[in-house]
Amino acid sequence: MKQTGPYEDILHLPHHVSSRRPQMPMADRAAQFSPFSALTGYEEVIEETGRFTEERPVLGEEDIQLLNRRFQLLLKREKAPVPVTITYFLADKTKSGGTYMTASGFIEKIDILNRVITMSQGIHIPMDDILALEGELFE
Repeated sequence: MKQTGPYEDILHLPHHVSSRRPQMPMADRAAQFSPFSALTGYEEVIEETGRFTEERPVLGEEDIQLLNRRFQLLLKREKAPVPVTITYFLADKTKSGGTYMTASGFIEKIDILNRVITMSQGIHIPMDDILALEGELFE
């Protein structure tokens, strides 16, 4: 006895091919079944959350006095630039904390009013973010 189902009458009919529309390429047909990401951007958020940042350091009174003395020496020698290495803290734009950066070269300008040092490479360093000043002038 042959078993019949509800679609037995159409099961063996030939496949329909449209005369009006071109057939879809196999690559496009496969794309219909690609995984769907309901949480767009979720991976980027997880990656950003896991990115390491360091805490902003708090300088002691002695360190602040040493930096102030070195700033004074730099101001006296502003017309005759000397090579320096500046270590500073760069705050992160998207989360708390930041990273330590080092810039070496000549100081192009010291803006006392805005408290910014401009290096010859075009780097602008806020004086309040400087952690260390090193160079021939300070030895």
